[in-house]
Amino acid sequence: MDTSSPSIFVNGESLPLYIGKRVRAVVQVIQSDGADTTAKSTDEHQLIIKGLPVIAPLKFVEVIGIADGNQSVHAETWTNFGDAFDAASYNQLCKLANGEFKALFL
Repeated sequence: MDTSSPSIFVNGESLPLYIGKRVRAVVQVIQSDGADTTAKSTDEHQLIIKGLPVIAPLKFVEVIGIADGNQSVHAETWTNFGDAFDAASYNQLCKLANGEFKALFL
């Protein structure tokens, strides 16, 4: 496992804490035009993902990239998670990764 460039698990609430750092988020695509993608985080925040290809609405994708604003990420890589994903469980993971168990995730 490559740990040379770790990414922090984030949701919409925790994203602003990591501006300029590598983050990892699962989002549900609302609209995609090939330049910017409007998406919903697992805690219902609206995010802008820059650099994603056109993806069908309602699909879940995991994005790894640099948080470049309070509610935006510049994607470096992405993985299609399809249209069925347990957003609530992922959101709980984000809370753990940014809370009392933070040391276990970095």
